[in-house]
Amino acid sequence: WGDEGKGKLVDIIAQKYDVICRCQGGANAGHTIYDETGKKYALHQVPSGILNRKSTCLIGHGTVVHLPSLFEEIEKLEASGVSCEGRLLLSDRAHLLFDLHREADGLREEELAGNKIGTTKRGIGPAYASKANRVGVRVNELRKPDLLRERLEVLFDDTKKRFPSFEGDLDAELERYAELAARVDPFICDTVEYVNKAFKEGKLILVEGANATMLDIDFGTYPFVTSSNPSIGGVVAGLGLAPNKFGDLIGVAKAYTTRVGAGPYPTELFGDLAEDIRSVGFEYGTTTGRPRRCGWLDIVALNYATQINGYTCLNLTKLDCLDALDEVEIGVGYKDPDGNVINYFPADVDYLSSLEAVYETMPGWKEDISKIRTYDELPANAKTYISRVEELTGLPCKYIGVGPGRDAMIVQQ
Repeated sequence: WGDEGKGKLVDIIAQKYDVICRCQGGANAGHTIYDETGKKYALHQVPSGILNRKSTCLIGHGTVVHLPSLFEEIEKLEASGVSCEGRLLLSDRAHLLFDLHREADGLREEELAGNKIGTTKRGIGPAYASKANRVGVRVNELRKPDLLRERLEVLFDDTKKRFPSFEGDLDAELERYAELAARVDPFICDTVEYVNKAFKEGKLILVEGANATMLDIDFGTYPFVTSSNPSIGGVVAGLGLAPNKFGDLIGVAKAYTTRVGAGPYPTELFGDLAEDIRSVGFEYGTTTGRPRRCGWLDIVALNYATQINGYTCLNLTKLDCLDALDEVEIGVGYKDPDGNVINYFPADVDYLSSLEAVYETMPGWKEDISKIRTYDELPANAKTYISRVEELTGLPCKYIGVGPGRDAMIVQQ
């Protein structure tokens, strides 16, 4: 469902990689990472490998990029001593996300009233819609002022027709982007050529997902989804890397689940237990600050994501957030209103909303594991929980998160 802790894993393993890439989504992603001193960084468009000073970070053409907020991120990183100069590349084929896309996103949510999608209102959907409608602006077109004016005139006109309350200043936006065009020019690169050349040269490449498979526009709980493909297909389409170049595929999943926004959520918890997990896990959106919905681990959804992506191992994150619980549950199936149990993830969101989760109950470990750094040191019940997840998914939990810090990761060899 997202917010699984992908950024932390990328930050940790990125220390061994030469190129770290984002391939889809935009500033709707929120990845929180910490450096070796414990300093916190909140990233939205910059890849989470940026703290590896020897790496090159690449924003692929499958993303939609809001330049003003990208430069805000860069400025914050630079102010913290993290240089982006010569290390951050932006695809010349990536589409630009303008403020009008953000405004349209908010206006569309207001129209939906009681049936809101629950978007981040960062303009992601409208920007991808512009791309699909072939009226979007690509990064390389910033170098063509006349074409930029022509494209923006169309976008402003379309937005005004769709949302009469929209008030935008075309001339001010053109002036703003004339300045941004000069500023971003050193970052622009043919990233398809770059990443494939890097692969040919034997460089190690790490691709960082954003959002989540269960929010994939094709595989997720449509229409309560994002507007891109956060599944494995997004890597091919959003970077131009062929599937035969892929190596390990790491699925990142919390030891419980969370979801932001509307949509069906079979293992959702309510009341004091949900609030306790939210509080312990600090489950509030990095991008929006919204409280996340919390629930038990959903094996049906996890196996569905595994089937789509072909994971080779799992990173089970935030196991420590379950430390205080007497019992821990795992959703292992869904029961329909007639009492039939299913073990697949249905496409029909109304049907999905009618299902009840079937649980296995396991004893908690009632012990602080946040300082533990080896698997053997974990309490017996915590090991039992991890083993059961491995049995139910058929995958090893190679990485086990036990805290927010960079060092709070157990790695099983």
